[in-house]
Amino acid sequence: MSSNPPFAQISRRALLTAMAAMTAALPPLSGPFLSTSARAQTAPGDPLPSWNDGPAKAAIIGLVKSTTDAAIPNFVPPDARIATFDQDGTTWVSHPIYTQVVYCLDRVPAVVKAKPHLKEVEAFKTVLSGDREEIAVATLTGITVDDFKVDVAEWIETAKHPPMLEVMKYLRENGYRTFIVTGGGQDFVRVYSQRVYGIPPWQVVGTAGGVKYGYDKDGKPFLTKEPRLLLNDNNAGKAEGIHLEIGVRPVIAFGNSTGDREMLEYTTGGAGARLGLLVLHDDAAREYAYGPARGLPDTRIGTFTEALYDEAKKEGWQIISMKNDWNRVFPFDERS
Repeated sequence: MSSNPPFAQISRRALLTAMAAMTAALPPLSGPFLSTSARAQTAPGDPLPSWNDGPAKAAIIGLVKSTTDAAIPNFVPPDARIATFDQDGTTWVSHPIYTQVVYCLDRVPAVVKAKPHLKEVEAFKTVLSGDREEIAVATLTGITVDDFKVDVAEWIETAKHPPMLEVMKYLRENGYRTFIVTGGGQDFVRVYSQRVYGIPPWQVVGTAGGVKYGYDKDGKPFLTKEPRLLLNDNNAGKAEGIHLEIGVRPVIAFGNSTGDREMLEYTTGGAGARLGLLVLHDDAAREYAYGPARGLPDTRIGTFTEALYDEAKKEGWQIISMKNDWNRVFPFDERS
């Protein structure tokens, strides 16, 4: 795989300025999204069957046990048991391009059909080599919140998601509330968070765009998304977003890139038992391999630098090696 995929030059902030959508969720999953064969190969009583035994798995289980036993000094009351998860690159694949960008590009034909004059705009004439930032703004604004909800709901049916679902389920079974804290569009993720992760839309913290209140021809009120950035939930914005929308410092946080550094620093900087974890994509056979930490190929999407790796070691954060710590990357992966 090339270290700089075709869409690596996208300005994340400019793209995120356009991201906003709806507030409804799809029907919840009946259980963790794992194949029958995956369940059949797991050891009885193992809360994380897709994880190999090792420091990362032990740290997660150890933290849960120490924070949920009232007889242990590290006990955390249920209302303070907060777990945060980055999305792109942590709970699902982010290469070779952010999933929401794929959605933006998929919407181009529909947008051009509704606005024929855009056929003459270079960004729409050639999606592969045109102005993708302009495409993102045009495809994610000027559409009603309700219409966008339906559009995303249909599109997300094709999305795939890694077995971090096991961790979310395990934490919830032990009284934790799980939150998605993502640099992606907050309202975009809220469309499918319940269905994909079992996380209700009000437990999604993400990049937030402005909306405008108005009325249709029959006087019915509705909200329309606008290209106005309210919160860039990336880097320091993640810690700020957690404070603004959750109001409680997390006990455990999962990330995968430099954009998650401040979230992990904020999480582990609190008193008592805390845990920060970073997913290192080092499995080119089953997913992707990129860093540039540990000599892996460089990338501008989900960058995991050597400096971040060194900070993780210094701060005691767990590095999750996708290659070594996960016996299965996707629900359909039959590797045991």
